[in-house]
Amino acid sequence: MNASVRPENRSSGVFHQAAVEYEALAAPFRPIFPQIAATAVERELSRTLAFEHIAALREAGFGKVRIPHELGGFGATIPQFFRLLEELATADSNVAHAFRGHFAFLEERLLQRDEAAIAFWFPKVLDHKLIGYAMAERTEETGNSTLLTRDGEGWRLNGTKYYSTGTIYADWIVAAAKDGDDFLSVAVAADAEGVERIDDWDGFGQRLTGSGTTHFHNVRIEDSQIIRRFSPDDEREDSYNLSFLQMILLTAMAGVGRAAVRDIVEFVKPRTRAFGIPGKSSPKDDPLVQRVVGRVASLSYALDSIIENNSRHLQELYEAKLAGVAAPEDFVQANVRTFEAQQIVIDLVLQLTSQVFEVGGASATAESRRLDRHWRNARTAASHNPAIFRERAIGDYLLNGTAPVTRWALQRKQAAEGETTDAKPPAHERELPSL
Repeated sequence: MNASVRPENRSSGVFHQAAVEYEALAAPFRPIFPQIAATAVERELSRTLAFEHIAALREAGFGKVRIPHELGGFGATIPQFFRLLEELATADSNVAHAFRGHFAFLEERLLQRDEAAIAFWFPKVLDHKLIGYAMAERTEETGNSTLLTRDGEGWRLNGTKYYSTGTIYADWIVAAAKDGDDFLSVAVAADAEGVERIDDWDGFGQRLTGSGTTHFHNVRIEDSQIIRRFSPDDEREDSYNLSFLQMILLTAMAGVGRAAVRDIVEFVKPRTRAFGIPGKSSPKDDPLVQRVVGRVASLSYALDSIIENNSRHLQELYEAKLAGVAAPEDFVQANVRTFEAQQIVIDLVLQLTSQVFEVGGASATAESRRLDRHWRNARTAASHNPAIFRERAIGDYLLNGTAPVTRWALQRKQAAEGETTDAKPPAHERELPSL
């Protein structure tokens, strides 16, 4: 990627993204990233959550990088944000992934120019608060059993969420709930009475993202904490929310790729033994080893290029939306374009992280090195929104003009009316696609 991103000044109004040089943007966080990388293997081995490192990022203002300058943030463009997130993911993809809900939620507020939500949330974020998501449920069928019920002049929230990415680290939780037939998104203080967060995520990768279970036991909620209410038939605003959420995962995978290249180079350089060669040798001078390293570096470059290209498209759409010239089809194409990127990023990063073991023999599999964590982390991040559903959606769109979100909204409506539906999308997207 380029050493810096040229400033752009095409936006206007209160949401104008002031020009920032990338190096200046990254400077407050650059001392923290190496500290995160240095402890990544140790935390992986001991399953130690990254509270200390996320606290350091929080205090440095990482949570406000996308908030415009005039509102008190760093004013990063979307390409600059994803570039910075990839630097963090290179240090530890778990930590980058843990911010997924925080940044996706803020992005939607920025995109929709939701003044009331901005007035509620941005002062909290500027005060170094972090936001976590509690959306999905671990039930026999997809649905939302978390309920918000009236209690005098307020409400009570009861239910259990799983895959609560980043919630363990968060100060505030955005939870999906129901009130009768209405869907709601609710802001819950993480330290409120009745909130219970458990680190029980048992995936074989991305183990430290804080994606465990969140229980809400009769939690008191005020009217001001209800962020959004809508029925299944309500029209949704045009949004690239699905693209942004997926791009955070793809960026985490690209960071995994960079970290794998870094570790394979560090592994090979000092070695003095090679399989099948008697005595002392220099694997770093072996043409076959050089070829493997060249291959993984090229795969990583391709990953970087996909992330950079797709983030530029999102920036253009963001600016078009703020200028009032974005068409609904533009958002459909943004989703499809990101789904197309997903297919290739997954393939490339799994190739890359498998190649790590081609240069070191059995010694590369040592538990103390945990080089396998790169493949496990990539495979786990790739499984969050199964690519086969997205691949099918791409084909359906190109062949039949069916917008993915339109199809899934229809399926939700049919399910609510008791009608038979065809193949369903992933649970994450059947819940609340835009909060």
